[in-house]
Formats: sequence, structure tokens, C-alpha cells
Amino acid sequence: MPDSPAKKPSRIQQRNRRVILDAALEVFSKHGYRGATLDQIAAEAGLSKPNILYYFEGKEDIHVTLLSQLMDTWLDPLVALDPDGDPRREILDYVERKLTMAGELPRESRLFANEILQGAPRISPELHSHLKPLFDEKCAVIAGWVNAGKLPPLDPQHLLFSIWATTQHYADFEAQAQVLLGAETDPQPRAAAHLRAMFGALLAQPSGAASAH
Repeated sequence: MPDSPAKKPSRIQQRNRRVILDAALEVFSKHGYRGATLDQIAAEAGLSKPNILYYFEGKEDIHVTLLSQLMDTWLDPLVALDPDGDPRREILDYVERKLTMAGELPRESRLFANEILQGAPRISPELHSHLKPLFDEKCAVIAGWVNAGKLPPLDPQHLLFSIWATTQHYADFEAQAQVLLGAETDPQPRAAAHLRAMFGALLAQPSGAASAH
């Protein structure tokens, strides 16, 4: 007798899963994986601990679910880097997309950062299967632009590292930025202008270089 199809979750079940995941994102982004507890997640979600365990096997299951959902979103800005576009504009637009993401998804950024700081014990397979191939592909695109004389000599891998470090700083070190800039200050406009100027200078061709190719 064939297996019966899996029953589709009800609206209440779908809602409860979303509530639990959002609560867990808040808790993990504040306390990291090791500091977070199911009791904290349950309290944040407004649900009982047994209710949490009805939907997820435990803390690790929740954490892995969040990281897996995050990976596609996290890679979208890099996916959008167009090999056929203007190199300088493509990279500067990528910087802007990453900064916007840091402003809109600070909890997700800290969730990812905390996992990496712990040695990526739960997301390592995703890094190898999703991030690494995409990273190599886009580095090859940037290297092609450099070799064609469309960009000055630069290291594609470390260019991307620099972009990640400077954009995600505003999410991962949000508390520090609030102290230094003022809690009521939105750093995004000034950060966007500064990063565009900084990376724009890095990507600018030396005078006369364009005519040499």
C-alpha cells in the first residue's frame, strides 16, 4: 500500500513555526548559540517549551533551520553581480546591497557571524556546497575584469572580504556604532557615501591606464 502524502501544516502550525523562528532569531542574535536556551526562545515566542518541542527537535534543529533559510538570502547580493555589467558599477552596487542588507537584517547578520566565530559547526556543509562555488565564480568574474584592464590590479578574494567586513560591521557591531554615533543616529546614509567613495577610489583606474589597453 503506497504511503499517504504528508499532511500540509495548518495555518496555525505555520504561524507557530514562524513565531518560534523569529523568537529564536532574536535570542540567538543576542546570546549566540551557546548562550541561548529553549526556555529563552519559548519566553520570547510566548509559547510553552513543550510547544516549541512539538515543532522542532531542539535548539540545534531551530538553529540549523534558521541558518539554512538565511543562506539563500545572504547570497542574493553576490548572485546579482552581473558578469556583463560595468565592473565598477557592479561592485559598487554590490557594496550598497550588502550595506542595505546589514541595515535591514542585523539579527540575521549576527546569527551568521556567531556561527562562523564558533567554527561553523552547523553551517559548514552549506558553506562548502553553496558559498564556496559562488565565491569562486564571482572571483573569477572580477579577475577577468582585472585581466581585461577594466579594473586596476587587485585581489578579487580579498576585495570581497573587505566588502563583507566594512558592510556587515554596521550589523555585527551595532551596539558599538550606537555608542559612538548616538543611538538615534542612522548610520546608513553616511556609511553608504563613505563606502562608495572608498571603494570607488580603490576601483578607479590610474590616470592613462585605460588608454594603455
